[in-house]
Amino acid sequence: MTPSTPPPTVEIVEVAPRDGLQNEARILPTPVKAELVRRSLDAGVRRIEVTAFARPDRVPQMADAEALMAEVRDDPRLSAIGLVLNRRGLDRAIAAGCDEVTVVVVSSEGLAVRNQGVGTYDQVAAWHAIAPVAREAGLKTSVILAAALGCPFEGEVPASRVLEVAEAVVQEAPDELAIADTIGVGVPAQVGDLVAGLGALAPGVPLRAHFHNTRNTGYANALAAVQAGVSVLDASAGGIGGCPFAPGATGNVATEDLLYLLHRSGFSTGVDPEPVAATGAWIADQLGLAQAPAQLGRAGWFPAA
Repeated sequence: MTPSTPPPTVEIVEVAPRDGLQNEARILPTPVKAELVRRSLDAGVRRIEVTAFARPDRVPQMADAEALMAEVRDDPRLSAIGLVLNRRGLDRAIAAGCDEVTVVVVSSEGLAVRNQGVGTYDQVAAWHAIAPVAREAGLKTSVILAAALGCPFEGEVPASRVLEVAEAVVQEAPDELAIADTIGVGVPAQVGDLVAGLGALAPGVPLRAHFHNTRNTGYANALAAVQAGVSVLDASAGGIGGCPFAPGATGNVATEDLLYLLHRSGFSTGVDPEPVAATGAWIADQLGLAQAPAQLGRAGWFPAA
């Protein structure tokens, strides 16, 4: 890279308000969640997974989806993402004013049924029903292939299975296709192979990745994904959260720690790590945690200012 060449860009999607909070025991008031969104916007994040339009009895942390959207949707800086699982969820997301929707299709049958109550290909069918309605409403769409690197109930998930599911998904091509290491078991070699396969399968669809750091491989996997062609990474301020339907799936990669890795590796994100680290400490306090899982807030940037 010559001095005149701008650094390559990686876009950050902040998922703390949804995937971060949904696995925490303490349910936060709506104004605190709205403050989390605003703090992320102030740091430079523009795409934020604000909430999930799910059944309150299944995910009580997201019961205030409409109320939260009403507090933040008019901020011109925000592209608000809502997680939806079916047509009813999509209708709620449209009515609430979301700019984007993310649909989850679980690559393994075991987690698919436990997570959504239906099998993988029923979830693909739900996506096919959602896609044209979302496009007609002007919403950007993403499909996340969950459990793409391993399943808590079935063990290894072969790349061939993930690519088979992806092939069915892209019959209604989303604006973005993502992989998620839902339980944090993947390693960089797997990530590189899977991203290459998806790139060949859907060459015109931008790729995104979502990693958990359950076994301390999340950051290595994120770097491997970017080097293989992923242009968008999910992260959660403070490293809070996980999946409530996958045993042991704690630990989203922390936004501030990921920013340290990316910026020191020569990538640009447009996000300021310092206020993100402060937000990570703040949200951990709001949740009653002794400290955030993230490291940057404790260790500080290197070299120090």
